[in-house]
Amino acid sequence: MNATLETVLYGLVGLLATASLIGLVLQWRATKAETVKTVENLNARIRSWWVMVFLVGGAIALGEAATILLFALISFIALREFWTLTPSRRGDHLALFLSFFVVLPLNYLLLADDWYGLFIIFIPVYAFLLLPAIATLAGDTGEFLARSAKVQWGLMLAVYAISHAPALLLLDTGVPSALLIVYLIVVVQLSDVLQYVWGKLIGKTRLSPSISPSKTVEGLIGGGLSAILVGTLLHKMTPFTPLQAAGMSSVIVIAGFFGGFVLSAIKRDLNTKDWGYIIEGHGGVLDRVDSLTFAAPLFFHLTRYWFTA
Repeated sequence: MNATLETVLYGLVGLLATASLIGLVLQWRATKAETVKTVENLNARIRSWWVMVFLVGGAIALGEAATILLFALISFIALREFWTLTPSRRGDHLALFLSFFVVLPLNYLLLADDWYGLFIIFIPVYAFLLLPAIATLAGDTGEFLARSAKVQWGLMLAVYAISHAPALLLLDTGVPSALLIVYLIVVVQLSDVLQYVWGKLIGKTRLSPSISPSKTVEGLIGGGLSAILVGTLLHKMTPFTPLQAAGMSSVIVIAGFFGGFVLSAIKRDLNTKDWGYIIEGHGGVLDRVDSLTFAAPLFFHLTRYWFTA
């Protein structure tokens, strides 16, 4: 591995070790029921971050193929969670089968083959047009528009958007591409957790109780600014200057917030709290990568446009 990447990964392990120790102390000292619940939730999040760091760090250490394969697996699980909670009909089954076993693997194979030109249009053009066309062959016109939109939304969010994170491997920016993936994930995940922490510490003004009851204006501002600061300080692992890193971190934070917010709105519409239960303290995989769905495409295209040779 690149020396800078090793340093960052070791730093993340050290940070998580410190967070785990703090969590144990807080759990030992907590007495009030509300405080105990908050600390338990925080410790559950920390345990899940340990898993994520080892998975992502291990895949990056193994190389480009392992990284792409990991994100393909994440997309598969996220798409499954999306469709487990989203009602479907018999007429959707062929389109769903093709989404899982043709469109998803082809999307990631295009990345592995470094075929940017087709990767970038494969889902939003070809899959967008072909899957509804194929669905019409079943002759089921009931709620056809809504059903087609669900197929396309699932693919766009769980597959196309998420795959823009490993797509950073395609870019030649003068720094190891794996560093850009780590940078994106660190900033977007730190933004999530710091918004949670700031919200618990000083949050009073609910942002939108009907969509996300736990999110506060103070948490969003405090957590967002803190994540931007971290992103700025990590500019040496990117091709960005400190000022550019601040700008790119701001894009990641804002896009990440709306990614989580939009997915929360969809969950409320579906009358559920979590997309799944695979990750303790975080619900499903889609609950954990919801911020990435909006942040990854924007970060990828801004980096590609402004910072590649």
